[in-house]
Amino acid sequence: MRFVIVTGVSGAGKITAMKIFEDNGFYCVDNLPIDLIENFADLIFTQASEKNKVAMGVDIRTDENLDRIEQVLENLEKKDQDYEILFLDCNNETLIKRFKETRRNHPMGDRGSVENEIEEERKKLKFLREKADYIIDTSNLLVKELRSEIEKIFVLNKAYSNLFVTIESFGFKYGVPADCDLVFDVRFLPNPYYVPELKKLRGTDKEVKDYVMNSPVSDVFLDKLFDMIEFLIPNYVEEGKNQLVIGIGCTGGHHRSVTVAGELYDKLQESEGDFGIRIEHRDIDR
Repeated sequence: MRFVIVTGVSGAGKITAMKIFEDNGFYCVDNLPIDLIENFADLIFTQASEKNKVAMGVDIRTDENLDRIEQVLENLEKKDQDYEILFLDCNNETLIKRFKETRRNHPMGDRGSVENEIEEERKKLKFLREKADYIIDTSNLLVKELRSEIEKIFVLNKAYSNLFVTIESFGFKYGVPADCDLVFDVRFLPNPYYVPELKKLRGTDKEVKDYVMNSPVSDVFLDKLFDMIEFLIPNYVEEGKNQLVIGIGCTGGHHRSVTVAGELYDKLQESEGDFGIRIEHRDIDR
């Protein structure tokens, strides 16, 4: 039996996550009243139940009863009814943008502003986040990337450290991305911009990648960069960090940064670490 409680801040993607669970054969129940959760768990854990994969959504809409879920979870543990908690998180800026785009009101409502409502919700959900087995920050995730992370944990049964790594290439002429935790300047590498046949290509093209990486200094830099990131990741995990954004910058964000970001992404994927990973080229089409 696999019983997953899916929760998180409003706007972080719980409904999407529930659809992903359903697509993977889970029996899904959303927003069940808190008072019925224990009865529901008793039913599905009986031998008479044919459902061995269940995902249950819990969110702030059960506000007046939410404080009682802690006791409900303790009761499940006393009955040896094993459960896992998946908590979906997202930064405030992205949440506010999502609410504006969808023109939906925040479930908390009447707190003066969406940001105040988000902060109030975070306070109420804090104990669930602290108790969560898995935390996925969806701030920078596409739906397909969220699907990949959920399937990695609950379908492929791979280890997961709650850390999601984003590698982002960019051009310094357009500014450093505001959300970067680490920034690396690769403007010292050979520049394809000054090679006529490479100028209009991008760092995703083989010709450009070969030109940039055929330099001995490029190989040395990439090896040292990978070693450092590989060293840092478990330390960030131990600290409880959920998002790590690594910025790789060159002048325009078309060639060198794109190539190095791609190479680092490939090496981290091959390392098969227990973290999520994605790549983004912010300025490649500018």
